[in-house]
Amino acid sequence: MPIAGIFGPDDFENPVPGRPVTPARRRVSAAEQARALPTPSLEWSPEVERATAHLYERVKNVISPVEWPFMAPYVKAINELKKVRGAVILAHNYQTPEIFHCVADIGGDSLQLAIEATKVKSDIIVQCGVHFMAETSKILNPHKTVLIPDSRAGCSLASSITAADVRLLRQRFPGVPVVAYVNTSADVKAEIDICCTSSNAVQVVESLNAPTVIFLPDQYLAKYVASKTKVKIIAWKGACEVHERFTGSTAHMINWVRTNRPKRVVMITECSMADNVQAELPDVEMVRPCNLCPDNVQAELPDVEMVRPCNLCPHMKRITLPKILDSLIYLREEVTIDPAIAAKARRSVERMLNLKN
Repeated sequence: MPIAGIFGPDDFENPVPGRPVTPARRRVSAAEQARALPTPSLEWSPEVERATAHLYERVKNVISPVEWPFMAPYVKAINELKKVRGAVILAHNYQTPEIFHCVADIGGDSLQLAIEATKVKSDIIVQCGVHFMAETSKILNPHKTVLIPDSRAGCSLASSITAADVRLLRQRFPGVPVVAYVNTSADVKAEIDICCTSSNAVQVVESLNAPTVIFLPDQYLAKYVASKTKVKIIAWKGACEVHERFTGSTAHMINWVRTNRPKRVVMITECSMADNVQAELPDVEMVRPCNLCPDNVQAELPDVEMVRPCNLCPHMKRITLPKILDSLIYLREEVTIDPAIAAKARRSVERMLNLKN
């Protein structure tokens, strides 16, 4: 069924001025300094080489021997400090291999991380992803400390809609249930009926047993859902700067490669995810065209569109080994959510998690 309607902030008589702005990185506060652990040595040494050799085996196909001596001291320090802190590290598929395979305890897509966040027993969660993922971990673990190594790691899709926008949609379409992609802020989750991911969006929409559903904020996912159901979809004019180039669930892509084990693969997605799959499945060749040459040609021929099979998420790439180490040393940057908002947001997330397959 075609989209029944698509709206954005400019379509309302009183659009909400401005969009959310992620805070700037703070200096170490007195409170952080008071609870800080000693900064470990970050020198490459035979001891570091021995301690990280088994981890390098996981990533040697995607990280060169020249790069590893710069990463290994951080990897060793992070793995030691997370034991001291009693912390667990969650990492999204788009994190770089030295994070995803060498320091993360749990990895996956948004849905997998949301599910695993409910099972975490550690008192401290370090979320290596973007801010809405850290908020989701906090929503599901209100009494735990949730840290994000860089709170500026935002999301263009999550920033495309606010809680006020959702309230205006409800006023425009009274009684119509609202579904939101999990890539949204806690404020937005508090205003909706249920969350979804790319892999369960159709199931979530049809579970509401409603003739019309408001689906936000991803207009491309909304169009896909509309093509798979008889439910009328009212969409929002939101998009992810990375996802709008590609289609398909990241989890489904990875599972397909794991199951079929083709000899060669061109993975059309965020670049680091292909590296992570290559590290896990070294017998599968990941075909990667040069990322630099197309840029040079594009500069010379601006009227020629260069299509690249992978694209970096600049927000995910704000999370680095030094920032993860910094987060564990100082217990920064902590994610906090107003308890009243968190309680309402929790209902929409848990409703998705409790939906039977």
